[in-house]
Amino acid sequence: MIRVENLKKNYAAFPAVKGVSFEVAPGEIVGFLGPNGAGKTTTLRILSGYMPASGGTAEISGKDVFRDSREVRRQTGYLPEDVPLYRDMTVTAYLRFLAGLKEVPKGQLGSEIDRVIGLTGLEPVAKRLVGKCSKGYRQRTGLAQALLGDPPVLLMDEPTSGLDPNQVAEVRELIRTLSGEKTVLLSSHILSEVSQICARVLIINNGELVASGSPDTLARELGTGEVLYLRVGESIQFKELEGVAGVERMEPVSANACRLNVTDPEETAPRVARWLVDRNVDLLELRPEKADLEAVFRRLTGEKNHA
Repeated sequence: MIRVENLKKNYAAFPAVKGVSFEVAPGEIVGFLGPNGAGKTTTLRILSGYMPASGGTAEISGKDVFRDSREVRRQTGYLPEDVPLYRDMTVTAYLRFLAGLKEVPKGQLGSEIDRVIGLTGLEPVAKRLVGKCSKGYRQRTGLAQALLGDPPVLLMDEPTSGLDPNQVAEVRELIRTLSGEKTVLLSSHILSEVSQICARVLIINNGELVASGSPDTLARELGTGEVLYLRVGESIQFKELEGVAGVERMEPVSANACRLNVTDPEETAPRVARWLVDRNVDLLELRPEKADLEAVFRRLTGEKNHA
């Protein structure tokens, strides 16, 4: 359904996307992860037809996004990170305007607008000016416009941005219900969100695709193995812990906490505790951690702290 091969995008002399290749199967929900500036948004803009690539190919539903951009836009619903909303229009009028641009048949306009308003929970603000809506409802309006015309492919850039916890849960459930029915590629900075709703994850860093697989598979194959989480009562030189037998690598978390990649937590934890006692350091917490998607993300992108 989505096929990308050797995709490139340069901004002047800066390469934002460097030969990225991947596929998303029909009915698959795939998460697109990466730190800020990694190339996620640029890739989604290219796939949506709003930005030309510098090289490579991209297809949606078998159509080239460059040569057949009009047909691709019919097949695709796009939720950009910053939705271009007309604040002086009501929510319903805005959706009616967008439905016209998407060539929704006139006889179906009313029912289609009612459908997406219902899906996204916009009933309370349907007649309100977009500019008078909360950020959460504006984000829902952006999601509703992406669903107009019932496109088979959805490209979503931070779909839960600006929503409160209850709204986030509702949008997650909506996306989850699309599994098997829609092909979804979504970017998010919330790793737990991606783990909950995506069957597969793509991780991009510095414009290059560095990993692809299910969250569990990535955690198992690319995770940092056995991990100990350590928190102490004062700032110390955690790097020195790499000299303790069984400690393979130290990853700082904060001034008084770190993660230790170890060969065997049960054998290494007492050695770490003894090392701290010998140096009169107050040990507040020392516990094993299971490798997860966040650990994989940190390892592949160098991000120390991530939501």
